[in-house]
Amino acid sequence: MENEPLDGRTEPRRVDLDARQVRVLAHPLRMRLLGSLRIDGPATATALAERLGTNTGATSYHLRQLAEVGLVAEDPDRGSGRQRWWQSAHDMSHFEPTDFDEDPDARAAVQWIQADQVRLMGELAERWMAVEHHQSRAWRDAAGMSDLVLPLAPDRLRALNDDLWAVLMRYRDEAAVDIRQHDEADVDASDVKPVHVFLAGFPRLDERW
Repeated sequence: MENEPLDGRTEPRRVDLDARQVRVLAHPLRMRLLGSLRIDGPATATALAERLGTNTGATSYHLRQLAEVGLVAEDPDRGSGRQRWWQSAHDMSHFEPTDFDEDPDARAAVQWIQADQVRLMGELAERWMAVEHHQSRAWRDAAGMSDLVLPLAPDRLRALNDDLWAVLMRYRDEAAVDIRQHDEADVDASDVKPVHVFLAGFPRLDERW
């Protein structure tokens, strides 16, 4: 799983998730909390509750669970009195599914996390398609999905994913530079939107060449 903000860092802080972390992360609200802190920046439990349509008690509890395994932390520069600000401890997460083959609970958590990512892909696509006719021609022509079936061995699929990820990191760094230049020049960047890009490649198990 990868999750990446456009915040100007050329070397994103990455965590290789361990078994305890994936077990804690395998929860719908915790996934959303962590994603929100990574993409939108530090926030209070109250602000996160409003943003995610839940209550402060729930966000506070699940933030503490994430903090116990080092995925989020309090922001000492923002907190004041009883108001606690939270921030993500990393910019992106990584794991290999086979890391947890000997831990049934962690393996089940990984399967849940991956299934949640697939669900999110579908949800975001459906939300876009429901409103795309209200969007500008430029965005409608730029957005989209495509697929291609390739004959690949596992090492070639790994190499393909590595190459595509390198391209995304290049675009990430270029976007961060563009944002800084816009800020410094006081230029209107209203047509810049957060774009969610998914990488997925799976063997087809129901087809023969």
